[in-house]
Amino acid sequence: MEEVFDLVIIGGGPAGFTAGIYAARSGLDAVILEEGFGGGQAATSPWMENYPGFEGISGLDLMMKMKAHAEKNLPVEAGVHIDSVRKDGDVFRIGAGEKAYAARALIFATGAKYSKLGVPGEIELIGRGVSYCATCDGMFFRGKKVAVIGGGNSGATEALHLKHVGALVTLVHRRDALRAEKALQDRLAAEGVALLLNRATVAILGDEKVVGLRVTDNATGAEETHDFDGVFVSVGVEPNSGLAASLGVGTDSERFIKTDRNMRTDQRFIYAAGDVTGGLRQVITACAGGAVATMSAYEDLRNPYWA
Repeated sequence: MEEVFDLVIIGGGPAGFTAGIYAARSGLDAVILEEGFGGGQAATSPWMENYPGFEGISGLDLMMKMKAHAEKNLPVEAGVHIDSVRKDGDVFRIGAGEKAYAARALIFATGAKYSKLGVPGEIELIGRGVSYCATCDGMFFRGKKVAVIGGGNSGATEALHLKHVGALVTLVHRRDALRAEKALQDRLAAEGVALLLNRATVAILGDEKVVGLRVTDNATGAEETHDFDGVFVSVGVEPNSGLAASLGVGTDSERFIKTDRNMRTDQRFIYAAGDVTGGLRQVITACAGGAVATMSAYEDLRNPYWA
Protein backbone atom coordinates (compact mmCIF):
# COMPACT_ATOMS: atom_id res chain seq x y z
CA MET A 1 0.00 0.00 0.00
CA GLU A 2 1.25 3.47 -0.88
CA GLU A 3 2.55 5.53 2.04
CA VAL A 4 0.90 8.93 2.21
CA PHE A 5 2.55 11.34 4.61
CA ASP A 6 0.47 13.83 6.50
CA LEU A 7 3.04 16.46 5.63
CA VAL A 8 6.00 16.76 3.29
CA ILE A 9 8.36 19.65 4.05
CA ILE A 10 10.36 20.71 1.01
CA GLY A 11 13.61 22.34 2.09
CA GLY A 12 16.07 21.60 4.88
CA GLY A 13 17.06 24.99 6.23
CA PRO A 14 16.05 26.64 9.52
CA ALA A 15 12.40 26.93 8.43
CA GLY A 16 12.22 23.33 7.25
CA PHE A 17 14.02 21.87 10.25
CA THR A 18 11.79 23.77 12.67
CA ALA A 19 8.67 22.78 10.73
CA GLY A 20 9.73 19.14 10.98
CA ILE A 21 10.35 19.27 14.72
CA TYR A 22 6.92 20.80 15.31
CA ALA A 23 5.29 18.29 12.97
CA ALA A 24 6.71 15.32 14.84
CA ARG A 25 5.80 16.79 18.23
CA SER A 26 2.24 17.31 16.95
CA GLY A 27 1.95 13.67 15.95
CA LEU A 28 2.01 14.29 12.20
CA ASP A 29 3.64 11.71 9.94
CA ALA A 30 6.12 13.96 8.14
CA VAL A 31 9.37 13.97 6.20
CA ILE A 32 11.83 16.69 5.19
CA LEU A 33 13.18 16.59 1.65
CA GLU A 34 16.37 18.56 1.09
CA GLU A 35 18.17 18.94 -2.22
CA GLY A 36 21.60 19.58 -0.72
CA PHE A 37 23.23 18.52 2.52
CA GLY A 38 21.08 20.82 4.63
CA GLY A 39 21.21 24.26 6.18
CA GLY A 40 20.44 26.49 3.21
CA GLN A 41 21.97 29.97 2.94
CA ALA A 42 22.45 30.11 6.71
CA ALA A 43 25.07 27.35 6.52
CA THR A 44 27.31 29.62 4.42
CA SER A 45 27.47 32.37 7.05
CA PRO A 46 30.95 32.34 8.60
CA TRP A 47 29.83 33.70 11.97
CA MET A 48 26.55 34.64 13.66
CA GLU A 49 26.09 36.75 16.76
CA ASN A 50 22.36 37.50 16.52
CA TYR A 51 20.76 34.09 17.12
CA PRO A 52 19.50 33.98 20.73
CA GLY A 53 21.31 31.54 22.98
CA PHE A 54 24.55 31.65 20.98
CA GLU A 55 26.80 34.68 21.52
CA GLY A 56 28.80 33.48 18.54
CA ILE A 57 28.52 30.43 16.29
CA SER A 58 29.25 29.64 12.67
CA GLY A 59 26.24 29.31 10.43
CA LEU A 60 27.27 25.77 9.51
CA ASP A 61 27.54 24.69 13.15
CA LEU A 62 24.15 26.16 13.98
CA MET A 63 22.50 24.49 11.01
CA MET A 64 24.06 21.12 11.80
CA LYS A 65 22.70 21.39 15.34
CA MET A 66 19.25 22.10 13.92
CA LYS A 67 19.56 19.23 11.46
CA ALA A 68 20.60 16.80 14.20
CA HIS A 69 17.66 17.96 16.32
CA ALA A 70 15.26 17.43 13.42
CA GLU A 71 16.68 13.99 12.64
CA LYS A 72 15.85 12.87 16.19
CA ASN A 73 12.21 13.59 15.44
CA LEU A 74 11.56 12.63 11.81
CA PRO A 75 13.28 11.48 8.61
CA VAL A 76 15.46 14.09 6.89
CA GLU A 77 16.29 12.95 3.39
CA ALA A 78 19.21 14.86 1.87
CA GLY A 79 20.27 14.91 -1.76
CA VAL A 80 16.68 14.74 -3.02
CA HIS A 81 16.21 16.72 -6.22
CA ILE A 82 12.50 17.23 -6.83
CA ASP A 83 11.49 17.12 -10.47
CA SER A 84 7.78 17.75 -10.14
CA VAL A 85 4.91 18.35 -7.74
CA ARG A 86 1.28 17.90 -8.71
CA LYS A 87 -2.12 17.64 -7.09
CA ASP A 88 -3.92 14.32 -7.54
CA GLY A 89 -7.30 14.48 -5.87
CA ASP A 90 -6.72 14.88 -2.14
CA VAL A 91 -3.02 14.01 -2.40
CA PHE A 92 0.08 15.87 -3.53
CA ARG A 93 2.46 13.73 -5.57
CA ILE A 94 6.15 14.55 -5.59
CA GLY A 95 8.54 13.13 -8.14
CA ALA A 96 12.25 13.00 -7.34
CA GLY A 97 14.11 10.89 -9.86
CA GLU A 98 13.33 7.27 -9.09
CA LYS A 99 11.69 8.22 -5.80
CA ALA A 100 8.10 9.30 -5.31
CA TYR A 101 6.31 10.75 -2.32
CA ALA A 102 2.69 11.46 -1.52
CA ALA A 103 1.33 13.86 1.07
CA ARG A 104 -1.87 15.39 2.31
CA ALA A 105 -0.18 18.76 2.88
CA LEU A 106 2.98 20.58 1.81
CA ILE A 107 5.24 23.19 3.33
CA PHE A 108 7.56 25.00 0.96
CA ALA A 109 10.69 26.02 2.89
CA THR A 110 12.80 26.22 -0.25
CA GLY A 111 14.62 29.45 0.61
CA ALA A 112 16.16 31.97 -1.70
CA LYS A 113 19.55 32.66 -3.17
CA TYR A 114 21.40 35.93 -3.41
CA SER A 115 22.00 37.19 -6.93
CA LYS A 116 25.70 37.20 -7.72
CA LEU A 117 27.79 39.78 -9.54
CA GLY A 118 29.76 37.11 -11.35
CA VAL A 119 33.09 38.93 -11.09
CA PRO A 120 36.54 37.59 -10.12
CA GLY A 121 37.10 37.43 -6.39
CA GLU A 122 33.43 37.33 -5.42
CA ILE A 123 33.02 33.63 -4.72
CA GLU A 124 36.59 33.17 -3.53
CA LEU A 125 36.23 35.85 -0.83
CA ILE A 126 32.80 34.99 0.56
CA GLY A 127 33.15 35.02 4.32
CA ARG A 128 36.46 36.86 4.02
CA GLY A 129 35.07 40.29 3.36
CA VAL A 130 32.37 39.53 0.82
CA SER A 131 28.88 39.34 2.27
CA TYR A 132 25.29 39.44 1.04
CA CYS A 133 23.67 40.38 4.34
CA ALA A 134 24.41 43.57 6.28
CA THR A 135 22.10 42.51 9.11
CA CYS A 136 24.10 39.30 9.50
CA ASP A 137 27.65 40.61 9.14
CA GLY A 138 27.58 44.38 9.54
CA MET A 139 28.91 44.44 13.09
CA PHE A 140 32.19 42.89 11.94
CA PHE A 141 32.90 46.03 9.90
CA ARG A 142 32.44 48.75 12.51
CA GLY A 143 35.00 51.46 11.81
CA LYS A 144 36.04 49.85 8.51
CA LYS A 145 35.60 50.94 4.89
CA VAL A 146 32.94 48.97 3.06
CA ALA A 147 31.34 49.12 -0.36
CA VAL A 148 27.70 48.23 -0.96
CA ILE A 149 27.10 47.27 -4.57
CA GLY A 150 23.58 48.02 -5.74
CA GLY A 151 21.34 50.97 -6.40
CA GLY A 152 17.85 49.76 -5.50
CA ASN A 153 15.90 49.87 -2.26
CA SER A 154 17.73 46.86 -0.85
CA GLY A 155 21.14 48.35 -1.59
CA ALA A 156 20.19 51.67 -0.01
CA THR A 157 18.76 49.91 3.03
CA GLU A 158 21.90 47.79 3.43
CA ALA A 159 24.08 50.91 3.17
CA LEU A 160 22.04 52.71 5.84
CA HIS A 161 22.22 49.71 8.17
CA LEU A 162 25.99 49.55 7.81
CA LYS A 163 26.25 53.29 8.41
CA HIS A 164 24.24 52.93 11.61
CA VAL A 165 26.51 50.17 12.96
CA GLY A 166 29.53 52.39 12.43
CA ALA A 167 30.97 51.33 9.08
CA LEU A 168 32.41 53.83 6.59
CA VAL A 169 30.08 53.19 3.67
CA THR A 170 30.24 53.85 -0.06
CA LEU A 171 27.30 52.85 -2.24
CA VAL A 172 28.50 51.71 -5.68
CA HIS A 173 26.04 51.63 -8.58
CA ARG A 174 26.52 50.92 -12.28
CA ARG A 175 24.08 53.61 -13.41
CA ASP A 176 24.33 57.38 -13.10
CA ALA A 177 21.34 57.54 -10.75
CA LEU A 178 20.05 55.31 -7.97
CA ARG A 179 16.87 53.29 -8.45
CA ALA A 180 15.98 53.46 -4.75
CA GLU A 181 12.87 55.38 -3.79
CA LYS A 182 13.36 59.08 -3.05
CA ALA A 183 12.83 58.74 0.69
CA LEU A 184 15.75 56.31 0.89
CA GLN A 185 17.91 58.53 -1.29
CA ASP A 186 17.16 61.46 1.02
CA ARG A 187 18.19 59.36 4.01
CA LEU A 188 21.44 58.35 2.31
CA ALA A 189 22.25 62.02 1.78
CA ALA A 190 21.27 62.97 5.32
CA GLU A 191 23.42 60.17 6.76
CA GLY A 192 26.40 61.13 4.63
CA VAL A 193 26.70 57.84 2.74
CA ALA A 194 29.19 58.30 -0.09
CA LEU A 195 28.05 57.48 -3.63
CA LEU A 196 30.16 56.07 -6.42
CA LEU A 197 27.85 56.21 -9.43
CA ASN A 198 28.17 55.13 -13.03
CA ARG A 199 30.72 52.51 -12.01
CA ALA A 200 30.56 48.88 -13.08
CA THR A 201 32.28 46.43 -10.74
CA VAL A 202 35.01 44.51 -12.56
CA ALA A 203 36.61 42.57 -9.72
CA ILE A 204 36.77 42.23 -5.95
CA LEU A 205 40.39 42.39 -4.90
CA GLY A 206 42.24 40.38 -2.29
CA ASP A 207 43.94 37.07 -1.62
CA GLU A 208 43.20 36.07 1.96
CA LYS A 209 40.65 38.85 2.51
CA VAL A 210 39.04 41.74 0.68
CA VAL A 211 41.34 44.71 0.14
CA GLY A 212 39.50 46.64 -2.53
CA LEU A 213 37.33 46.92 -5.58
CA ARG A 214 38.16 47.42 -9.24
CA VAL A 215 35.53 49.33 -11.20
CA THR A 216 35.08 50.82 -14.64
CA ASP A 217 33.90 54.39 -15.11
CA ASN A 218 31.09 53.91 -17.61
CA ALA A 219 31.40 57.48 -18.86
CA THR A 220 35.12 57.37 -19.70
CA GLY A 221 35.89 53.64 -19.82
CA ALA A 222 38.75 54.14 -17.37
CA GLU A 223 39.44 51.54 -14.69
CA GLU A 224 39.73 52.60 -11.07
CA THR A 225 40.83 50.83 -7.90
CA HIS A 226 39.30 51.70 -4.54
CA ASP A 227 40.41 50.41 -1.15
CA PHE A 228 37.77 48.62 0.95
CA ASP A 229 37.82 46.20 3.87
CA GLY A 230 34.51 44.64 2.90
CA VAL A 231 32.08 44.37 0.00
CA PHE A 232 28.35 43.84 0.47
CA VAL A 233 26.63 42.65 -2.70
CA SER A 234 23.00 43.77 -2.90
CA VAL A 235 21.86 43.22 -6.46
CA GLY A 236 18.78 41.14 -5.75
CA VAL A 237 17.45 37.95 -4.21
CA GLU A 238 15.97 35.07 -6.17
CA PRO A 239 13.36 33.05 -4.25
CA ASN A 240 13.23 29.33 -4.99
CA SER A 241 9.50 29.43 -5.64
CA GLY A 242 9.25 27.63 -8.98
CA LEU A 243 7.88 24.37 -7.58
CA ALA A 244 5.21 26.17 -5.60
CA ALA A 245 4.27 28.29 -8.60
CA SER A 246 3.81 25.11 -10.65
CA LEU A 247 0.96 24.26 -8.28
CA GLY A 248 -0.66 27.63 -8.82
CA VAL A 249 0.55 29.11 -5.53
CA GLY A 250 0.41 32.90 -5.65
CA THR A 251 3.62 34.92 -5.64
CA ASP A 252 4.32 38.64 -5.54
CA SER A 253 6.04 40.79 -8.17
CA GLU A 254 9.45 39.52 -7.01
CA ARG A 255 8.29 35.86 -7.04
CA PHE A 256 8.22 35.47 -3.24
CA ILE A 257 5.40 33.19 -2.09
CA LYS A 258 2.48 35.13 -0.66
CA THR A 259 1.12 33.88 2.68
CA ASP A 260 -1.20 35.12 5.36
CA ARG A 261 0.01 35.61 8.93
CA ASN A 262 -0.47 31.89 9.58
CA MET A 263 1.80 30.98 6.64
CA ARG A 264 -1.11 29.65 4.58
CA THR A 265 -0.82 30.23 0.84
CA ASP A 266 -3.77 30.77 -1.46
CA GLN A 267 -3.90 27.03 -2.19
CA ARG A 268 -5.57 24.62 0.23
CA PHE A 269 -3.15 22.53 2.32
CA ILE A 270 -0.10 24.35 0.96
CA TYR A 271 2.01 26.48 3.31
CA ALA A 272 5.30 28.33 3.03
CA ALA A 273 7.94 29.59 5.45
CA GLY A 274 11.39 31.13 5.51
CA ASP A 275 13.23 33.14 2.91
CA VAL A 276 10.99 31.97 0.06
CA THR A 277 8.29 34.21 1.57
CA GLY A 278 10.52 37.32 1.64
CA GLY A 279 10.56 39.65 4.62
CA LEU A 280 13.52 39.99 6.98
CA ARG A 281 15.16 36.75 5.78
CA GLN A 282 16.88 35.90 9.06
CA VAL A 283 17.36 32.51 10.72
CA ILE A 284 15.13 33.43 13.64
CA THR A 285 12.24 34.56 11.44
CA ALA A 286 12.61 31.46 9.28
CA CYS A 287 12.34 29.26 12.38
CA ALA A 288 9.26 31.16 13.54
CA GLY A 289 7.64 30.80 10.13
CA GLY A 290 8.35 27.07 10.07
CA ALA A 291 6.68 26.60 13.45
CA VAL A 292 3.61 28.63 12.44
CA ALA A 293 3.28 26.84 9.09
CA THR A 294 3.29 23.42 10.74
CA MET A 295 0.72 24.37 13.35
CA SER A 296 -1.53 25.74 10.60
CA ALA A 297 -1.14 22.48 8.69
CA TYR A 298 -1.92 20.53 11.85
CA GLU A 299 -5.10 22.51 12.45
CA ASP A 300 -6.24 22.11 8.84
CA LEU A 301 -5.48 18.39 8.64
CA ARG A 302 -7.26 17.69 11.89
CA ASN A 303 -10.20 19.94 10.99
CA PRO A 304 -10.33 19.81 7.18
CA TYR A 305 -13.71 21.53 7.09
CA TRP A 306 -11.99 24.77 8.04
CA ALA A 307 -9.01 24.49 5.67
